[in-house]
Amino acid sequence: MAAKRAERLVNLVIALLSTRQFVTAARIRATVPGYEADDGSERADEAFKRMFERDKAELREMGVPLETGRTSVFDTEDGYRIARADYELPEIHLTGEEAAAVGLALRLWESAQLAGPAHSALVKLKAAGIDVDSSRAIPLQPRLDAGEPAFEPCYAAARDRRQLEFGYQRPDEDTPARRRVQPWGVVAWHGRWYLVGQDLDRRAPRVFRLSRVVGAPKATGPANAFEPPEGLDLSEVVAGQVTGEEQLVVVRARPGTAIGLRRHATPLGPAEDGDDRLQLRTTEPGSLADQLAAYGADVLVEAPGEMREAVIARLTRLAAMATPA
Repeated sequence: MAAKRAERLVNLVIALLSTRQFVTAARIRATVPGYEADDGSERADEAFKRMFERDKAELREMGVPLETGRTSVFDTEDGYRIARADYELPEIHLTGEEAAAVGLALRLWESAQLAGPAHSALVKLKAAGIDVDSSRAIPLQPRLDAGEPAFEPCYAAARDRRQLEFGYQRPDEDTPARRRVQPWGVVAWHGRWYLVGQDLDRRAPRVFRLSRVVGAPKATGPANAFEPPEGLDLSEVVAGQVTGEEQLVVVRARPGTAIGLRRHATPLGPAEDGDDRLQLRTTEPGSLADQLAAYGADVLVEAPGEMREAVIARLTRLAAMATPA
């Protein structure tokens, strides 16, 4: 399914879930982003009708309980709504790994451009006199991950298939290099966000860590200018190019502590003293040392020795700062 169509369907579902009233097709056209605007022409009307019929059929095929009816006897045409009681899932119990996957998906949702248009549709429905129940609405707040300001423009360029230009600062280079890329997608790998695409100057697939992007990436050229390789696995591409610069770190964590650390760690089993042994991968040892030091006595570094010394040095500085002169 095309990205724009998927966004439109998500916006439609959110709008129809958030009202008890039946919403007419004309009102949906005016409030839900992605539909053909009403410019008074027959062409636009026909395009909207075809699009809306396809969307209704798509939702019903996916099992969405789309209802047709009228709110009152004075209504002159049918409207649509989604019965929340029929749409909601029963209580779901997740394993730790499944919960982590859901958390990652939530970060992507919060960073993507889906939330803004969907919230705008609800505002328009309410302004038009449609009874929007705020307690039933899905709370949406578009925001970026504070550590990755490059996420949104990179995600948007990959979604729209537009060429992307940005400055990129590698650790072994003194100044940022200008990169021209056909972005294939953005993916998270071991707690980091990466852009995967075709480097036009190097004429080869490349992986770019978003934290190393300098300034605001700029999309250029028309949309749909290229297609990613068929059967592309973004994670596999990142794994193949990033693994070489990764460092393995083994730590001990007291049971029930360091929850944030565990989300990106591989369990190695219990230690003799009852602590949990965890293996971490990092491409930024300094940043990981800061993170480990923040856990204080709850986390102990086993290996490598350089990481243990780096954490001890940070804790020593903190202790000195806390000691009165």
